[in-house]
Amino acid sequence: MANSTLERDFQELADPYRRELLAHCYRMLGSIHDAEDLVQETYLRAWRSYGDFEGRSSLRTWLYRIATNVCLTAIDQRGRRPMPSGLGAPSDEPERPVVASPEVPWLEPAPDAVTGADAADPATIVAARESTRLAFVAALQHLPAKQRVVLILRDVLKWRAAEAAELLDTSTAAVNSALQRARAQLAEHAPARDALAEPTDPAQRDLLERYAKAFENADITGLIELFKEDVVWEMPPFPEWFVGADTVVRLILAQCGPAPGDIRMVPASANAQPAFGLYMRDEEGVHRGYQLQVLDVTEGGVAHVSAFFDTSLFPLFGLAERL
Repeated sequence: MANSTLERDFQELADPYRRELLAHCYRMLGSIHDAEDLVQETYLRAWRSYGDFEGRSSLRTWLYRIATNVCLTAIDQRGRRPMPSGLGAPSDEPERPVVASPEVPWLEPAPDAVTGADAADPATIVAARESTRLAFVAALQHLPAKQRVVLILRDVLKWRAAEAAELLDTSTAAVNSALQRARAQLAEHAPARDALAEPTDPAQRDLLERYAKAFENADITGLIELFKEDVVWEMPPFPEWFVGADTVVRLILAQCGPAPGDIRMVPASANAQPAFGLYMRDEEGVHRGYQLQVLDVTEGGVAHVSAFFDTSLFPLFGLAERL
């Protein structure tokens, strides 16, 4: 009876933090699958230790401490998760066959339903959107693990230096030093914050509709008009990546060669950005999940496309395996 009451109390007090802990683990790891596993591990460890929790810190801080330590261990074991653009120079041979590198632990996108801000709290929505953008999470992967967690605690979660120091069992001076180094390194990799169009912008919605129709109709001329001249295209698990509208269109024609009707595009949302589940028609005439595209859209057009070929991501985004 006592254990049952203790478990019920723990669940009632700890469950409200599950979503933000998942977002925290995702920013740390760059993998939504790993983040889900480690949040489960966090709650299992917390439940086992809950009877000894003395309340010297808040339950939220205590859960963050456990989650952070779990993430740091995972990073030590698995390393960072890059995007292709973080590994080398772009390719200028789009007609050349691309070769997958499944051994690389690639960065993964995350559904907004999992990591997004609470719609009932408008004051946090913009900050949450910026801190979950795919390019920002990719930039975090360039930081050493301790700098990564300090920057997340201080600049994303807005913890005080003393709170971060307590969680990490270090000094305030060490936290401030780590934060300074992390900000300097992040500035080299982080995206421009004011370049992306707002999700509610009618012009963006119109562009996305035209983008989907161009793929579905195999309208290459239409695609070129929607891409920025210096658009970036990358597609894990393939390490090759490409820059420039003409080069990207050549890639699509060479590697995919769609005919009208071969492709279906289903809207989605990932990392507070527009996304599409792309379905390719097979020899049986069935449109099956092929890739998940996450887009950076600016006033000048589509600036960046991250096309993930891991179709195990589809269920997380509410996308069917086939249409």
